[in-house]
Amino acid sequence: MAEVELAFQRLQRVFASHVRDPARYPAPAGVPPERMAIYRELLYNNIESFVGNGFPVIKRLLGEASWSALIRDFFARHVCTTPYFSEICEEFLVYLEEERDAREEDPPFLFELAHYEWVELALAIHPAEAFPVSPGLPSNWPERGIEISPLAWHLAYRYPVHRIGPDFMPVSPPETPSFLLVYRCREDRVRFLESPPLLYRLFRFFEEAQARPTQWHIEQLAEETGGDAAVLSQQVEPVLADLDERGIVRFV
Repeated sequence: MAEVELAFQRLQRVFASHVRDPARYPAPAGVPPERMAIYRELLYNNIESFVGNGFPVIKRLLGEASWSALIRDFFARHVCTTPYFSEICEEFLVYLEEERDAREEDPPFLFELAHYEWVELALAIHPAEAFPVSPGLPSNWPERGIEISPLAWHLAYRYPVHRIGPDFMPVSPPETPSFLLVYRCREDRVRFLESPPLLYRLFRFFEEAQARPTQWHIEQLAEETGGDAAVLSQQVEPVLADLDERGIVRFV
């Protein structure tokens, strides 16, 4: 019985290896070629469909041939660590960052654009609940702590990934990074906001010391940038009111 099980396991490995990388691994003996072709196309098409739906911009930019080669390389080389289809796109990110050999046809912004596209899916299926509707910016907001919604991610990219498309494909990053605030609103739609560098830095202060009053964070930012804390506080107030209304932050 043990020998039968081992033989069956070996057949599974040979079968799976060929389906994933037919150019490198021969088909198992005794299986008609037309049946193996069906399995190869079925499994490849499933993976391509999931990844293609998650990264539509990259798929369009690369074109059919380069996109197909990319997905086949991912299918052949990457070992997924999750059984969930919804996490295949995250596995694709791991492949791009850690396993993909640089190719001449790969745009220099490939990984960053992939991450930007993945964020939308990740937030769409995130299990956290949105903050309740706010009654408005509290009058004592400088004295209150501030909490960032788990459905709001402040991101920095070397490339302006939110602008990349068929008509704009930069070959090198600009001098100034792109800062984007991505969040899922109360209507469960994922939205993207361009963010000034100072707001991005202020969010880093919020994350590092959430228990501190908001004014303390503003003073730290003013000290870091050489600005005036009172002026900065006046500038930040309407921004925080907007973020509070959107459910991106709340005061505690």
